Order: sequence, then structure tokens, then C-alpha cells
Amino acid sequence: SHGIKTLFGCLTFPPPPGARVQYERMGSDVTMQCGTLEADASVTWKVNGTDVKAQRVEQGSRLILKQVDLSSSGLYSCFQDPGGERRDQINLRVGTPPKDPVVMCRSNTYPKGFYCSWHLQHLTYIPTEFEVQVKHNQRSLDVQRDPIHKNRCNVKFPELFSTFKYRVNVTAINALGQASTIISFDEFNIVKPDPPEKVVATPIPNNVRRLEVTWSSPSTWPDVENFPLKYFLRYRPLIREQWQHVELSDSTSHTITDAYAGKEYIIQVAAKDMEIGTWSDWSVAVHATPWIDEPRQSTSTTEAEVVIETTPSAAPPSAKPQLSVPVDSCCTLAGSSLLLLASTLLSVVW
Repeated sequence: SHGIKTLFGCLTFPPPPGARVQYERMGSDVTMQCGTLEADASVTWKVNGTDVKAQRVEQGSRLILKQVDLSSSGLYSCFQDPGGERRDQINLRVGTPPKDPVVMCRSNTYPKGFYCSWHLQHLTYIPTEFEVQVKHNQRSLDVQRDPIHKNRCNVKFPELFSTFKYRVNVTAINALGQASTIISFDEFNIVKPDPPEKVVATPIPNNVRRLEVTWSSPSTWPDVENFPLKYFLRYRPLIREQWQHVELSDSTSHTITDAYAGKEYIIQVAAKDMEIGTWSDWSVAVHATPWIDEPRQSTSTTEAEVVIETTPSAAPPSAKPQLSVPVDSCCTLAGSSLLLLASTLLSVVW
């Protein structure tokens, strides 16, 4: 068989030994028969060991529940009157038939293969299995259950650069019904790498507007040499909502040169095959701040003098005369000496 089956839905537990399982649709009226007793036999019903309190009709050996819902599920036991001997046990499970599953296929390991995943948009509340079939050029392909992810299978590409479409049929099946979804796609439309890994952003010493960003190609991409990736980098300061973008070919590093000085940045990278497919999701966001200059310290007398000279003074310049002697003061000093000598001579004469 080229299909696989896997269980989806709520957790289920096996019924007690001797109990039979009865699945019923939510909102319906449910009839339970107490074993093989005659229709007019007198019986007493219990649910999970207690009296049945739901809206009901008891007709001989039959119990009819009206418009069951999830709370109606349980272990029902019937006891024959008057001795009280248990004659039957029914594990009633109320649920819904499945609706069309949502199916998605993607190749994050190109050119090795692709995976398909599926889910139901609404719970069924009862065990639901999935049958998966994949065809290419009218040929059924081998489908392998994914060892890690639930509701996911892996398929190898039978050939590369094929012009034939792939056709995937996922059928959800439970006791109340089944539903199928069929999708078809071209090989090149489902190629989507995983996001780049190990994204690191570091400031560049003495460059207040630059950040060096490096990253690694996704580890799931098997052959980056022969199937190279290109990258898309986006970045913005936390204070702004608008992103700046840079597209890079086959490079795993980039220097941001227009960062705002002193502002913290958020940075992400995406990847894409050079030729086909779509861009990956964004990588995990990293944060970085460009280099911040330390305040300069005064280390010499000259620098200290410069600081003093360029520091504005709160008071006006001093009006005191200069302490140094003016150049022409020698003439004034000579004249003063002659006057002093003349006055001395006059004193002697008188």
C-alpha cells in the first residue's frame, strides 16, 4: 500500500473488557439496546456508575437519549430487574464526522524531497485516521510517516525538473463519515527553504553607524553548493516601524552602514533558492546597537588648557591691568627720577 494512516483527534482510552463501543453523531437521538434482552424486559440503566440524568426515554430494554452532546459520552451499563444482574456495557462516544482536511506540501530539503502535512479545522472528538496517497505522472509514490511531526509524511522526488504535476489526496476517516482533499502542484512551486540560522549582529569598533551581520544557510538545505541560496535582510531601529531591506546573492554576511548612532536595531534574514520557489519565513530576530564612543578623558596639560580656553565663562573678562610692565614705561620711569632729584636739590638750597 502506498498510503499511510495516522491517528488524529482527542485522546482515547480502550473500553473496559466486555464493553462495546457505540459512536453517535452530536445532536442526534441515540438508542442503546441492553444486550439480547427482549424488547419488553425491565432494566435499569447507569452511566459511569450513577443514575442517567440526561433527557431520555426508557422503553423496555432500550434507552433513548435525546439530542446527545459531548457530556453524553460515557460508560453505560444496564441491569436486569429484579435481580440487578448486569447484562450489558456500552461505551458511548459522541462526536462528528470529519470535514475536508487542510493540506499543505512544501520542499525545504530540495532537491531531495518534500513533505505534506494536514489537519482538521474542527475537532471530531472521536478517533480519526488519515489515508494519504501521492501520485506523479500517474504513478503512486512511496509515502513515509514523519518520525517527529504528527500528521506529516515525507516523499522523495522521483525526478528533478519534471513538468508533470504532483497530486496528493488526503482522506480523513472516522466511524461517522469521511472527507477528502486533493491538491496538485508543480515541483518548483513548493520549494521553500527553512529560515537562515545562527544570525549574529555585532557593532564595528569606532564605527558609530555600522553593524556587521552574519548568518548560516539553513541546516536542512542539503546541497547549498549546487543549489545556492540568496538572502533577504531586513533591519530597523526599535524606535521606528518601517523596515529597511537588502537583497544579497549567495552571501552570508552584510555590513549595515546607515544605522542610527546609539539606537538599538532588530535584524532578520530570509532565504530563497536562486531560481525557483518562494522566500523562507524570517529568521529569529536578533538585536544589536552600533558602536558607542566613550567620552574622551583629559590626559595632558595641553589638552587641559584647550578645555579651559574653550569653556565659556559666566563672568565678563577681568578689567584688571596687566601685571607685566609695558614697553614704553622706561621713559615714564626716567622722567620721574629727574623730578625726584630736582626736588631734593631745592630742599638742600633752602
